[in-house]
Amino acid sequence: MKLSPGSIQPLKPLRQPKNSGFDTVAPFYDSLSRLVFGNSLRQAQLAHLRAIPARARILLIGGGSGWLLEKLLQLQPSLTVTYLEASPKMLQMAQARLAKNQALATAPVTFRLGTEDALQPGETFDVILTPFLLDLFPDQRLRPLLDRLYQTLTSGGSWLFSDFCPVQLPPPLWQRLLLQSMYTFFGLLSGVEARALPDFEQHFARLQLQEERAASFYGGMVQAKVYRKV
Repeated sequence: MKLSPGSIQPLKPLRQPKNSGFDTVAPFYDSLSRLVFGNSLRQAQLAHLRAIPARARILLIGGGSGWLLEKLLQLQPSLTVTYLEASPKMLQMAQARLAKNQALATAPVTFRLGTEDALQPGETFDVILTPFLLDLFPDQRLRPLLDRLYQTLTSGGSWLFSDFCPVQLPPPLWQRLLLQSMYTFFGLLSGVEARALPDFEQHFARLQLQEERAASFYGGMVQAKVYRKV
């Protein structure tokens, strides 16, 4: 679904895409996140936005309710953004948020319902953002997702990664318990299939993406990184 600048429209009823279980938690997801993690998850997502060049073509996948999209456009209003979200309710919330912001309502944003399968043949981006998305999938599902996203990233393009990725391995007991409780909670409410964190370093190394920047948050449980496609 492509929306021209300023034409924020309600979503038409569509077939529910796979991995769309976050409809259930959409109304309270942001509040729950802040209750448990304070501002740490938001800080991780904002950490490297200034590394994004002006007028870049952006793929923001799994952006949820749209608060990150709003911050991104406030910082870089010249960006062209494709906002890809599997949860219809989350996508509606993102559209409504942008429509209420008069300064950003005409921003060139394409709202699209779906997963990486909704990406168009030959579509490319200068920057990809995956905010707390990749931890949701087991390896057999994550690998094709990463491969498809990598195909759309231009040579020299940046991948902004923010996710649960403990600095200390093995993680401290409190981190292991918290991660286990999160996977149990979102497995029951949202159908999240993963039961443990992927080996992100191994996945990005396989794609030969070069790590350029890194920052950690929430006692080293969360990391924000910038990878470059060489």
